Amino acid sequence: MKRQPPVIELMNVDKVYDTYHALHSISLRIHNGEFFTLLGPSGCGKTTILRLIAGFENPTSGEILLNGSVVTTLPPEKRQVNTVFQDYALFPHMSVAQNIAFGLRMRSISRDEIRERVRTVLEKVDLTQHSNRYPHQLSGGQRQRVALARAVINNPLVLLLDEPFSALDLKLRRQMQKEMKDFQRQLGITFVFVTHDQEEAFALSDRILVMEEGKATQIGTPQEIYEEPANMFVARFVGDINVLPGTVIAVLENERYLVSIYGEEFSIRSKKEFMLHEIIQVLIRPEDMRLNSISAMSEGEPYLEGVIEEVIYKGATVDLYIKLKNGERLLASEFFNEDDPDIDYFRGEPVAIAWVDGWEVVLHHE
Repeated sequence: MKRQPPVIELMNVDKVYDTYHALHSISLRIHNGEFFTLLGPSGCGKTTILRLIAGFENPTSGEILLNGSVVTTLPPEKRQVNTVFQDYALFPHMSVAQNIAFGLRMRSISRDEIRERVRTVLEKVDLTQHSNRYPHQLSGGQRQRVALARAVINNPLVLLLDEPFSALDLKLRRQMQKEMKDFQRQLGITFVFVTHDQEEAFALSDRILVMEEGKATQIGTPQEIYEEPANMFVARFVGDINVLPGTVIAVLENERYLVSIYGEEFSIRSKKEFMLHEIIQVLIRPEDMRLNSISAMSEGEPYLEGVIEEVIYKGATVDLYIKLKNGERLLASEFFNEDDPDIDYFRGEPVAIAWVDGWEVVLHHE
């Protein structure tokens, strides 16, 4: 069977504005029906990629393919791509139905077909009862649904979304995230989504491209990005993490190393190769830390000794800020259960700190 080409492909794409190098040799493939997210801080180049795919700008070098065909210099109207902007760009003088139908009218589609397609898409976004209202009469979430409906009514191959939740409050953002994912699955078309919010990216995406200063730092599933960050930037950007400096003091069997961390010796597992005496960085997520009383630790069991500086109750979890004997600070996060006496921590309490074996991430020192 012949393998289907990716619906979007960028090949060694560069973008330079005067003396500013916005994108550095970006190559990526986005598959049909995928929810693909461009994630990174402001100014990293993610919106530039979106604009290049849409055809609003041309790359300085490299090629862009849509469904196997080169579209590098084609104007937006020649591409099967639609965009939902941050401000939704709805026409204030048009009703919901008129906004949604606008693109079809520009293509001289018959009135009967426009009426039927608008009716169908209104049902999909649950706005049938609001079809005669105007944008100023709608909530933020409803305006977003109108923008989505207007974008998908033309049956694009790809829908581009440029931080569409940025104007919504936290509760509505989370509601719309669920609706967005359900909508994408229902339509079965490719979504390319831009955000700087890692929780949003994880909640929605099949795969994520993490960007830093115009470069593609790591591509993977949300789980791969979180649990196997490619470097320190990715590890810190996608969540809290403890960074422990270590020295390899022995190379063991079965992908294990004996590592000295703050004077204590730990057996660390990693598929990466490290040299004897190499300085490394051992990364541990707060939820993977394990606290215990010092007296409860078994003889010979390695641990770091510290004192709890702060306890922050968050409802489902509790964050514990711990100061080590050498002055360094760590963060541990545990699920809160008011009936569990082992999670009743208090400031000033001495604790032994370890972590789940094999859940650490080990990086070469940067």
